[in-house]
Amino acid sequence: MSIAPLMPHFNARTFGLHGLCTAVLCCLTALALQATGQGAWDAQLVYSLCVGLISWLVIDLGRLLLTRRQAIPWPAGWRGPALVVAGIAAGALLGGTMGRLYRGDEQPFSLTQALTSAAGLTTLALTAAISIAMCLVLFHRGKAQELQRAIVQSQRDTAEARLKLLEAQLEPHMVFNTLANLRVLIASDAPRAEAMLDHFIAYLRATLDGARAPQHALRAEFARLHDYLELMAVRMGARLRYQLELPVELAPAAVPALLLQPLVENAIRHGLEPQIAGGEIVVRACATPDGRLRLEVLDNGAGLAAQDFANGPAPRHFGLAQVRERLLTLYGDQAGLLLQARAEGGTRCSVVLPLHLENPQ
Repeated sequence: MSIAPLMPHFNARTFGLHGLCTAVLCCLTALALQATGQGAWDAQLVYSLCVGLISWLVIDLGRLLLTRRQAIPWPAGWRGPALVVAGIAAGALLGGTMGRLYRGDEQPFSLTQALTSAAGLTTLALTAAISIAMCLVLFHRGKAQELQRAIVQSQRDTAEARLKLLEAQLEPHMVFNTLANLRVLIASDAPRAEAMLDHFIAYLRATLDGARAPQHALRAEFARLHDYLELMAVRMGARLRYQLELPVELAPAAVPALLLQPLVENAIRHGLEPQIAGGEIVVRACATPDGRLRLEVLDNGAGLAAQDFANGPAPRHFGLAQVRERLLTLYGDQAGLLLQARAEGGTRCSVVLPLHLENPQ
């Protein structure tokens, strides 16, 4: 049976570091005992190491076993103090006996003798102090790790909540506009109304699927964009042209659901719609030289104001700010969003994130 399922908090590096710290404290204890005239250095060192390391093993291994079903790596309730007492007792009895044997004293360790002699009381006090100090470090470190996990989870939940808010803002507006256009087309151009309805159904289906899973394949993201842009093309007519460029090898890449639509909608709303002639949107995907995924939304529209490029998305561009915060929450400094003014006019919005091709959806 492997150790990992029994000890979910076990980390070999951390475990070894705890043992090393305990050994250093034992060496300092031996120096202190020698300085106070308690005995030779080698005898005090062996005695301290036996007592301290046994106490550490009992407490640290017991902690790992008792917290296999807990998030915090320290026993809850009365089990924590009981474990400390058990570690101190084991160190004093077993370690004390081993230390006495090294010094040539074949008599086993006696708690009564330890409590009635100055040397014994000093050893027990130092053992207890070292054990309690070590336990306090483990406890506070575990609390800090749990708080860090809670902060990360809270940030992730906040990002998902903002995504749902964004969807709630986008969908009704789009639904009403689409239905209004359908009402006009049904009377004037029935085939075109039928095509628009097909795209609308596909778009709603993709939206519902995306709401159920935090990630999907890049091909699904591009399929959703195709339906969305087709709906926008019915409303804008010849004023909207678009291209979707997705290499076959990148189609199965896993990306967060509803990642690109806020960027495309921002390009239409702030780039193309202010222009009488409209313009063109290009959405493309490519792999970067360092093995990450780059997604770009380019338009030749009116462009964003200068302040929009200075410190990231302006407050009025909620979709851009939401995408940036979501990338930060999901990927940290491994992902990012960048806005750039194109030399030929318009805006380039680039998203870079880790490339994972194992998602077949």
